[in-house]
Amino acid sequence: MDDDRARFTELYDAYRMRVWAYAASRVGGQAADEVVSETFMVAWRRFAEMPAASLPWLLGVARNVIRDSVRAQTRRDSLAAELRTWTRDAESDVADGVVDRMTMLRALTELSDGDREVLTLVSWHGLSPREAARVVGCSTATLRVRLHRARRRLAAAMSTPAPQRQHRQTTAMEMEW
Repeated sequence: MDDDRARFTELYDAYRMRVWAYAASRVGGQAADEVVSETFMVAWRRFAEMPAASLPWLLGVARNVIRDSVRAQTRRDSLAAELRTWTRDAESDVADGVVDRMTMLRALTELSDGDREVLTLVSWHGLSPREAARVVGCSTATLRVRLHRARRRLAAAMSTPAPQRQHRQTTAMEMEW
């Protein structure tokens, strides 16, 4: 095991900057750090499978990490756009229930992805906290805490006038994780 660690450290030292440069050329310097981190995490998990020509393999992993990140961002953007569409659609109705729904949907679009995910898993998809915890990969206790905090932030967003919401969301996201 110590031999693997030493070889991995050598590999990391030899190729970290080249993987970073590749990632930075595709997604910018700030995101490149995360890509490098995830790339070498995959490399450590699959170290025994790594071919002798390590750099092309590492760059392929980095490419996959970037692709997956772009797909995830596209999904988040699509969900936010859909929620905004539902909100606009709800604005045409004046019934109290619809107005409440519109307020809730608008506030939901302003929450972080993590808050939105735990809220929708439990409220819209009908999962128990235990099942939702399995989906997001955390303990049931952690999920319950996240759900409680997300509900508080949703309630706060729903009761805050629209111009003040963006500031509140940023503050909550900075403190959340």
